[in-house]
Amino acid sequence: MDLTWIKTRPIAHRGLHDVKKGIIENTPAAFEAAIAAGYPIELDLQLTSDHEAMVFHDDKLDRLTTSAGKLYRHSSTELRKLTISGSTATMPTFAEFLELVNGRVPILIELKNKTGVAGPLEQRTRDLLQTYKGEAAVQCFAPQSMGWFAENMPEIPRGQLSQPYPPDPNLNLNWIKRFVLRHMLLNKISKPHFVAYRIDGLSNEAVGRAKRHGLPVLAWTVKTIGERRIAATHADNIIFENFLPDATRGAAFDG
Repeated sequence: MDLTWIKTRPIAHRGLHDVKKGIIENTPAAFEAAIAAGYPIELDLQLTSDHEAMVFHDDKLDRLTTSAGKLYRHSSTELRKLTISGSTATMPTFAEFLELVNGRVPILIELKNKTGVAGPLEQRTRDLLQTYKGEAAVQCFAPQSMGWFAENMPEIPRGQLSQPYPPDPNLNLNWIKRFVLRHMLLNKISKPHFVAYRIDGLSNEAVGRAKRHGLPVLAWTVKTIGERRIAATHADNIIFENFLPDATRGAAFDG
């Protein structure tokens, strides 16, 4: 399994977006901008009420559309009619995203699994990836999701996402679950080929343990040149936004 791009090529978070230019995250314009610059693309997948995979980050529609409520309560047909705020784009399906990229750059797919139980989102993702010819990897906070890919699509690189997991009422996790996830103690389930850890938690012993076991480490989401320097001491690569990195240093996004 070739993990070279995961280890060496900075990955554009939700595409190479810039709201000041009308280039909104997870839209075709952001993906085309990343492709033009030669960056791999990180994107988010969520499941609709009719079990379609849509490219969108938030649980709720409020921030980026004129609609409201939970995405999973809507069908793909309903969601495709919504315009993304600040642009003329509509929400792409994963199938449309794959057709647009068409192997021009690698893609890093984050599955927004909300239940911790693998199911239709993983299945739909695998079904579409089976005929895709480009380089791709999957990642998720839920170890069970990556464990599903280990069993059902072992040939695709998979990553365990994690973070410091401070107390957060929105996550509905008790301290035991937060401890287990923070320290990636369920990697025996996810069997990751790499890990991706939030930039403010890179000094976690779990990150060091992953590196000692030979797993590449991605830092997310790196937004400044200073954070790029921090990441360089702990991680092999970055998932970035707001600036343009090269192999060794960052450059301001807009000059």
